[in-house]
Amino acid sequence: MVTAPTVVGVFALQGDFARHAAAWHSAGAQVREVRTRADFEGLDALSMPGGESTTMLRLLGVLGLRKELEQAIDTLPVFATCAGAILLGKGGEHLPAPPLGVLDVDVARNAYGRQVDSFEADLDCGVLGGPVRGVFIRAPRFTRLGPQVETIATHDGEPVGVRQGRLVALAFHPELTDDVRLFRWFLEQVVAPARATQGAAR
Repeated sequence: MVTAPTVVGVFALQGDFARHAAAWHSAGAQVREVRTRADFEGLDALSMPGGESTTMLRLLGVLGLRKELEQAIDTLPVFATCAGAILLGKGGEHLPAPPLGVLDVDVARNAYGRQVDSFEADLDCGVLGGPVRGVFIRAPRFTRLGPQVETIATHDGEPVGVRQGRLVALAFHPELTDDVRLFRWFLEQVVAPARATQGAAR
């Protein structure tokens, strides 16, 4: 039996979705850019890229896609970076609408500084068994982690990557390097088990 390729929907309203799409292709996934209600159909996972969280929330309201996004997140594995992590979490301040609040973390926007404070660093990434390069651009901070939230990457002992079940959120941008190991890990360790469970339930 031939297994169908994993289809990752890259939320493409705003932000660095093209770099996410390229990273997922390199990791072996089939990619669909998500901009309409119909684009959510048949996805195996959802990728929420960085960008501007206030703009993303406004566009969700203007385009009437918030309900579809919430329904997708209720069932799909989700990989979110930077602004995407802000949308998943709780406690985002100065936003035009409440964040989705599905990930039990509080997220402080731009907590690592402004654009001029952007930096790169080697991160301790337990799920990869060693370091991974992280690019931080106006990056958020995880200021509180709920009891079901696992830390998967740290910088100077501080969590910069977290997982809660099907939901993975990163403060940094893995798509801005040539290393796609985190994308492959997500496909193999988060998406594949979810697909197997859904297949068994049919």
